[in-house]
Amino acid sequence: MTKRIGFIGLGNLGFHLAHNLVLAGFEVVVNDLDQSRAEDLVAGGAIWARTPRIVAEATDTVITCLPSPVAVSAVMTGDDGVLAGLRDGGTWIEMSTNEREEIQRLALLCQARGVACLEAPVTGGVHKAAEGEITVLVGGDESVYADHSAIFAAVGNKTFYMGALGNASIIKVITNMLAFIHLVAAGEALMLAKAGGLDLATSFEAIRASSGNSFVHETESQVVLSGSYNIGFTMDLACKDLGFATAMGADFSVPLELATTVEQTFARARAAYGGGAWSPMVVKLLEDAVGQELRAPGFPEVLLASTGTEPRKASS
Repeated sequence: MTKRIGFIGLGNLGFHLAHNLVLAGFEVVVNDLDQSRAEDLVAGGAIWARTPRIVAEATDTVITCLPSPVAVSAVMTGDDGVLAGLRDGGTWIEMSTNEREEIQRLALLCQARGVACLEAPVTGGVHKAAEGEITVLVGGDESVYADHSAIFAAVGNKTFYMGALGNASIIKVITNMLAFIHLVAAGEALMLAKAGGLDLATSFEAIRASSGNSFVHETESQVVLSGSYNIGFTMDLACKDLGFATAMGADFSVPLELATTVEQTFARARAAYGGGAWSPMVVKLLEDAVGQELRAPGFPEVLLASTGTEPRKASS
């Protein structure tokens, strides 16, 4: 691989992944439907390209990080797509949360053009991406993975090679499914604490130090308690990923009772607050039903280190 990387998709997550590549010394050529999202990256040394094809023509490895399989397909195919510009011997790395069948379909198109393909979805949240601490899940040919390991080391601190192409899509959907289940459960737990007359800040710390703790409680419960709900991840994305999970359950003949219930809860939240609402607003359904807000002082509006706001620390 070369040190010149293409990166397409500069949303809440993709921006930070691309930024970490710039910080690591890669020459990064970027593209997004909204050029304004690239302004800070270009000011920091990245190069803007007008179309995905131009990105591919200027690089040997192209990374995509996009909101849906439809968006990925549109960026990869067509006269102005990545595959129209990426040369024989190049590599496409898909870092979106995608369907296993879709990544495999696009990989066959890549293979026909002599282009290698890796899937590398990430997990841990936008705040982890901003800190370069996100976890990367990789599927595809192991030798191609080894050749591009420097990229994964630049964007995250833990990388798991999951095996064949499609395997990383499965584990990524599983991790997101668990996160959404944990979020709904954390909201119910905090509401029980409030209804029982407990101090919510102390209850947060007690849960975090207990057997009932979870990564989601440690992070997303904080932005619920601050009232911002801002985790940088939308209701539309949550519903998409839960749809992937329940479809996978049907494909694999695994009854997913909790995931199905939580999918329905998120569908109600999207209907109530809109697809662009932050995903932790699913807890607001319970707040509205009970007529009580879950709020406590000292919790941050966002968890991004770049804002100077750090997650709440455990009391001594």
